[in-house]
Amino acid sequence: MTATHPAGPATVRPTRRHPARRTLRRLPLHLAAALTVAICLFPVYWMVSTAFKPSPDIQTYHPRLVPRRWTLEHFRTAVDADGFGLFWRNSVLVTLGAVLLALVVALGAAYAVARMRWRGRRQFMLAVFIAQMAPWESLIIPVYIISRDTGMLDRLPTLTLVYFMITLPFTVVVLRGFIAGIPPELEEAAQVDGCTRAAAFRKVALPLLAPGLMATSLFGFITAWNEFTYANFLIIKQQDSRTLPVWLSSFQSTFGTDWGATMAASTLFALPALIIFLALQRHVTAGLASGGVKG
Repeated sequence: MTATHPAGPATVRPTRRHPARRTLRRLPLHLAAALTVAICLFPVYWMVSTAFKPSPDIQTYHPRLVPRRWTLEHFRTAVDADGFGLFWRNSVLVTLGAVLLALVVALGAAYAVARMRWRGRRQFMLAVFIAQMAPWESLIIPVYIISRDTGMLDRLPTLTLVYFMITLPFTVVVLRGFIAGIPPELEEAAQVDGCTRAAAFRKVALPLLAPGLMATSLFGFITAWNEFTYANFLIIKQQDSRTLPVWLSSFQSTFGTDWGATMAASTLFALPALIIFLALQRHVTAGLASGGVKG
């Protein structure tokens, strides 16, 4: 006698969407993304193309998107201008000093918040978030008065401390989230093997923090490298202490602003940040994602 099995419910196979139809539905998103990228990149392209245009083609009533002729004259004018090398060095010193100082201080603060339990820890992080949200332009007058009363005007260390102050909150927030995402058991295992707490952090956790350190370093570098307002207000009499953003506004001639040299100098000024971003892009994306969602 043959056993019969009750018929089960019919299996409904999901219908596949046609690839062309799915691409068509996503077309508005792709067009919106392309339009956004074009709007963001067009000023950069105009800056670079203007730097290579001859002077008669810059000040014309009929501008061209693509230069008819290319020239390096404006780049030679920018590089040969008085103070280009000096102000480039000033910007490098101030930027690297602020970034390194922020990393050292923020690393200790972020570790204390993420790994230790102490009274006032949440209030400390709330204060850091408030400092991150505050507009730094509102502090220009207090910073100027403090710098004037302490004799710190017209000095590069003053700019370094100001940029350190600006980049520190963001650095603490990102590194705190990244440290919280590292299992503490890794450091505890190293301590069981004989490492001190500091040695366990240096040998185990610190190598895993590389993406977070790169992300915060890039943010601090771009912020300090591009900053103009504080550099313009705190460096008044000592012109040799100016930085590149302030120096860029000095391309004046008898007939007005030398736009070709200004665009060439701006292109040279943007190159370091662009090169660093392209070199660290993959690590920066991982660092921002980890620091933003963990902890």
